[in-house]
Amino acid sequence: MLRTAMLGWCCWIAIASAEAATLHVPRDHKSLQAAVDAAQPGDTVLVSAGIYRERVRLRDGVHLRSAGDDTRGAEGLRRAEETIIDGENRADQSGIIMAEGSSLNGFTITNVGTYDEAVWKRHFDSHGEELGDEEGAVQAEGTHPAIRVEGVTCSVSHCLVHHNGDVGIGILGVESVTTAPVISDNVVTRNMGGGIGVADGAEPWIRRNLCRQNLRAGIGCRGSNPIIIDNRCVQNVRAGIGCREGAQPIIRRNQCVQNRRAGIGIRMEDTSPLVEANECYENAMAGIGCRDGASPILRKNVCRKNLLAGIGCRDGARPLIVDNECRDNEQAGIGIQKQSFAVIQGNTCIDNKTVAIGVIEQSKATIIENRLSRVGGQPPIIAVKDGSTATIRNNRIAGGGVAAVLIEGKATIGENEFNATAEQQGNAVWVWEGSTVVVSKNSFDGYRSAVNASKSAVLISDNSIQRFQNTAIIVKLSSSPAHVVGNRATSNDPNARVVDVQEPVGVVERNELRRD
Repeated sequence: MLRTAMLGWCCWIAIASAEAATLHVPRDHKSLQAAVDAAQPGDTVLVSAGIYRERVRLRDGVHLRSAGDDTRGAEGLRRAEETIIDGENRADQSGIIMAEGSSLNGFTITNVGTYDEAVWKRHFDSHGEELGDEEGAVQAEGTHPAIRVEGVTCSVSHCLVHHNGDVGIGILGVESVTTAPVISDNVVTRNMGGGIGVADGAEPWIRRNLCRQNLRAGIGCRGSNPIIIDNRCVQNVRAGIGCREGAQPIIRRNQCVQNRRAGIGIRMEDTSPLVEANECYENAMAGIGCRDGASPILRKNVCRKNLLAGIGCRDGARPLIVDNECRDNEQAGIGIQKQSFAVIQGNTCIDNKTVAIGVIEQSKATIIENRLSRVGGQPPIIAVKDGSTATIRNNRIAGGGVAAVLIEGKATIGENEFNATAEQQGNAVWVWEGSTVVVSKNSFDGYRSAVNASKSAVLISDNSIQRFQNTAIIVKLSSSPAHVVGNRATSNDPNARVVDVQEPVGVVERNELRRD
């Protein structure tokens, strides 16, 4: 639908340009609105530098452009910085209302409604926790974005949209009407709502914008399907990019930096974005966070130095997490909690302060083909706790604190490669009371013991173990007869043992101790 709309838009421009005229402000018309009203489809209203204290409602096919070339200024284009539409603090309507086939290019839009510095700072300091759920949202009743795009396909580019009392650029779909504008190369900052907000089925292309220090998300979408690509969202009071209420955007190659919540925040059932190749760092919560039943695809993103997890999922979220890099985050690389379910495949999690991957609070995860490591610290590399369930297979796991993998729940651990990174490394797999665990066909190198289980049900088979200390496999007071079969351990310690299994004993056989 977006491609069809854009084709129609390009055809309209080509046809209209054959007889297009240029109307000058203030040479030909004293006000912007007077020039727009006099223009015909395809005409350009060319505006000289100055301050214009008015509101403008564009007409179909009319192009509003500031005069001058594309010389850069301090923040954007110099002509945009010098050509200002001032809303005079009036909050009764938008500063610019776009029309079908129209374009807006190279203006500063400011003072539409009242910007309140004290209110902005209060919410910034509280990470937006006191901000009402609809306050500043693009489709909330009484919303008057500085630039309003409703039910039309148009273009907004090279504008500076700042210090307005509501949303910076608001894009609203209309039932049975294609709303597919192109919003590109704008700087949207310090607005009392979201920077760019999309709702009600709109399908805009949002690209190469800078959205900074807005009261809600830098870019937010609700119940809509935008393409959000190559934007930079910095220090917004809520997420850098937020999507909810069934939105299905494509979010690709954006930078989300130092936002007061997540870099990218995803929530609510039926919200299923594709989030790919973004960089999220130094955000005050997760790099990417999803919750409340959302089911995103998170692929090839880099999440680093965030104050919570690199990727955090909670409250019934169901993400597919593939080929991401989570590095140097203050909590988990990837955290799954509160009855969420995740497929975690092919990710790299390095030197996160707590676990590389944590699955807690009755969550479920399939953890396969990841590269996980940390140097130093006490937490494990993988933790499955609070009655959670995990399949852990074909991973490369290096290091660990008290353990490389800690299980308090149910787990199948198979065909992984475990490598200690320090002398006196703890257990490779530590199984807590009440757990049920299958450990098979793994290789363990350099841990105190390969498996240490207590008061649990375990099956441990066909593992290869070397450079352990004293006893390779320890099973104490099993909750059901322990089965330890076909494991191979290598050691030159004359006191070394492959297995120490206390009652009750099931099948314990074909465990072999080899000498180097």
